[in-house]
Amino acid sequence: MFERLYDTIESTQVNFIGYISERARYDFAIVHTDNFFGKPLVVCMQTGRSSLLSAEDVVDLEHLQRSFAISSKEEAQELSVFMQQRLPDLGLKEQY
Repeated sequence: MFERLYDTIESTQVNFIGYISERARYDFAIVHTDNFFGKPLVVCMQTGRSSLLSAEDVVDLEHLQRSFAISSKEEAQELSVFMQQRLPDLGLKEQY
């Protein structure tokens, strides 16, 4: 037995972004949706790793490192700066 929590279909906007730094190359898909409290789903096209992220979330470098298997703090810092410009600033919202 299971209880369905949600089952929705929606048209979404997907933004494909690629960039290269001195340390790494990244290719991301950012899926903007009305679900998940306004947080887009960010998918690394190279690894398949994904996370729901807002501009506030990418400031947490350890979270970025875990989410996308980034080995160095410097690399995570570069990704943080890059993503802060592309993800929505949601402020503090109660999620659950």
